[in-house]
Amino acid sequence: MLNKKSVDDLQVKGKKVLVRCDFNVPLKDGVISDENRITAALPTIRKLVEDGAKVILCSHMGKPKGEPKTELSLTPVAKRLSELLGKEVVFAKDDAVVGENAKKAVEAMKDGDVVLLENTRYRKEETKNEESFSKQLASLADIFVNDAFGSSHRAHCSTVGVAEFVEESAVGYLMEKEIEFLGNAVNNPEHPFVAILGGSKVSDKINVINNLLEKVDTLIIGGGMAYTFAVAKGGKVGDSLLEADKVDYAKEMMAKAKEKGVRLLLPTDTVITKEFKNDTEFKTVSSLEIPDGWMGLDIGEKSRELFADAIKEAKTVIWNGPMGVFEFENFAAGTKAVAQAMAEIDATTIIGGGDSAAAVNQLGFGDKMTHISTGGGASLEFLEGKDLPGVVAVQDK
Repeated sequence: MLNKKSVDDLQVKGKKVLVRCDFNVPLKDGVISDENRITAALPTIRKLVEDGAKVILCSHMGKPKGEPKTELSLTPVAKRLSELLGKEVVFAKDDAVVGENAKKAVEAMKDGDVVLLENTRYRKEETKNEESFSKQLASLADIFVNDAFGSSHRAHCSTVGVAEFVEESAVGYLMEKEIEFLGNAVNNPEHPFVAILGGSKVSDKINVINNLLEKVDTLIIGGGMAYTFAVAKGGKVGDSLLEADKVDYAKEMMAKAKEKGVRLLLPTDTVITKEFKNDTEFKTVSSLEIPDGWMGLDIGEKSRELFADAIKEAKTVIWNGPMGVFEFENFAAGTKAVAQAMAEIDATTIIGGGDSAAAVNQLGFGDKMTHISTGGGASLEFLEGKDLPGVVAVQDK
């Protein structure tokens, strides 16, 4: 599947290695509230340190739009990385990212040292993939390693551009694992293959639905997307989330599923409420008969059983997008039921990043899954069958 150079193919002793990580972590009052992406980067960093490389890390955080913003500085990441690695990670605080401070920090490095550069998006050239900034990044290093799967669907200086101007490039362990799991699941799955799509919008997942219908045995649709499909079936959805301009598309997909012999499962019952909040009156009705003034916020009990039964038969399951508003305790049961069914089966279970990853971890099922992707958008594009620019840019073996 993957014929890219990996960190295992590199001779790095005494060399300067620039590693693009995905340290785009959520911060609350300057404290990291979820460090999954940092821990996911550790195996590649440790391997390079042990092999005697001078390891220069870079990443973006948030959307500073080409300007230094203190609240989006990677300072807290450097601190946490030092603790996790058990060695000092020197933070090259530099609004220009590759400025005097960064150059000095890199010049002072000994083999096995680690330096972290400032947020790459402090530079407006980064998101435009402008050659000038790519060359500056490359000037610090001999080798480039891309381990930022979550950013690899974007052609930016630090994910794509820099690869052109170094002697050698490779993918890190995280990237390898993501491509292997997501790639194999989609292109060479063990059957029965079940995909579960949720989340709010059909429009976000149009190409994913289309691509997966070519490959899966069962496609389950829940979350906000399901209401558009309910209308396509002639149902009434009250004030639920509806993309009226996607109803015809939903009809096409139902027809395509039929033609391909794919079982397309939609919710049969829905938990509805009048207000978008947790503490409010709610009841369960047929998914096709939601009264005016009410909106669906979760799948009902019969749907939970229906979906769980389909999951139990599977040998490969991919899940992207929650079944309801799982942030509200009263409307988390559908998402929980899917997570639990996946946790209990003996199969390859893959969570496609984003909200589903957060839900699975919050509900305590994270360690029961085969693979939880670190990239929401990137994993979706992968499921669409697209090539990711950040993967393409790396040298082949």
